[in-house]
Amino acid sequence: MQSPPPNNPCTPPSSTVGSGTGHKGGWLGFLAPAPAIPVPEGMTQGEIDAQFRHWRWRVLVATMVGYALFYFVRKNLSFAMPVMEKELGITKTSLGLFLTLHGVLYGVSRFANGFLADRANARTLMSVGLLASAAMNIGFAATPFMMDGAATGITAQLIMVMGTFWMINGWVQGMGFPPCSRLMTHWFPPKELATKMSIWNTSHSIGGFLVAILCGYLATIDWRLCFYVPALLAVGGAVYLWHFLPDTPPSVGLPEVPGTERSAHAEGASQTHSAFLRQMVFRNKYIWFLALANFFVYVVRFGVLDWGPTLLKEAKGVKLEHGSWMVAGFEISGVVGMLVAGWLTDRVFGGRGARACLVYMAMAGVAVFCFWKTPGDQWQLGAGLLCAAGFFIYGPQALIGIAVANLATKRAAATAAGFTGIFGYASTLVSGVGLGWLVQHHGWDAAFEALVIISGIGTLLFALSWKAKAHGYAEH
Repeated sequence: MQSPPPNNPCTPPSSTVGSGTGHKGGWLGFLAPAPAIPVPEGMTQGEIDAQFRHWRWRVLVATMVGYALFYFVRKNLSFAMPVMEKELGITKTSLGLFLTLHGVLYGVSRFANGFLADRANARTLMSVGLLASAAMNIGFAATPFMMDGAATGITAQLIMVMGTFWMINGWVQGMGFPPCSRLMTHWFPPKELATKMSIWNTSHSIGGFLVAILCGYLATIDWRLCFYVPALLAVGGAVYLWHFLPDTPPSVGLPEVPGTERSAHAEGASQTHSAFLRQMVFRNKYIWFLALANFFVYVVRFGVLDWGPTLLKEAKGVKLEHGSWMVAGFEISGVVGMLVAGWLTDRVFGGRGARACLVYMAMAGVAVFCFWKTPGDQWQLGAGLLCAAGFFIYGPQALIGIAVANLATKRAAATAAGFTGIFGYASTLVSGVGLGWLVQHHGWDAAFEALVIISGIGTLLFALSWKAKAHGYAEH
């Protein structure tokens, strides 16, 4: 990792980076944001620029690593489900209920933690969330053993306890994205935000890709390893974040990022925070359109991601370990899709992410339809279409957060992202228990038909957001 320029007084000791030491946080307590350090007198613009390059690189890498590890302890359940269904006798409806309860709590948590993240220390919030998620994974996997579920079979009590662990995991998982949104909008200027945040968003697919490969093989040994091994990796990730992640630029002795001061002051400094949120987030019709669209984006995304291993095994006849590679291909194609989407938003659409989302969502629906109609024995074509679906669905997944952050400005970016997250993860009512029930009673064809219709509704909502404009583009 790049080192800061030597003998630079604006680089604080590692023990103070991102900490709230000496800062009276009031109700925030240990989550209080790091106090501002004055910019050293006589510091040249060249030195400031060098420090920004160092810290931006550090923020980008640390948050990408950290958020990828959040996926290790969130998306691992999908690869354990086929084995759990066989060994424990859990029905698809019950497994879908785990996904739904987790997703709904995650969405509410992202919203609640969005309010908190706008006023909290990003390093502390993210580290604590990852550590707590690791603990919930260990509890979830240990429950059947502790309750002798492997010997007695599945019971309502066992499902309730495991479901509780996974619900709590959904809540603490919501402590991952909001601090990242806070950091990205504080460290990067608006004109670069779509490109840089698209790069950051690849952490979703990197995490999903790696956990798919890892758990695809661990599940063939023991389904519990799908939770124990990622949990240990997440503990290491929490320690890494605590040592390497800063808070805002002023917390390390740097000025505010050029292009963000107007958003923070001229557009609401005289307002209370709650009044500012009402104006910039809750009364903005485009944020509502994008939030609703996010629901349908996530139904398609999670419909493929959560049910992918089971779908490929039952509907297409693909072995579990091979299916994990196909799901990983869906994820890694999403990396490319997000990077292209961010570039198009900044360079072609002038920051209007909804316009890129419109094209992407329509093409995602086409890809899902073609994958549905591809015979199971044509696995190469099926794998290619699944990758195409990943490429297109991850564009909107990345751009919605960027679009609402730019609409709300950095002062309310985490809240706006959390607001769209409620809709995104409420989607598990459909992608989790909804699809589980649909497949169990009507088969996989009914599920695919539903996903295609859902893609069309999402496309329409993006069309309604066509005129949404980002702050910071006209003036710079």
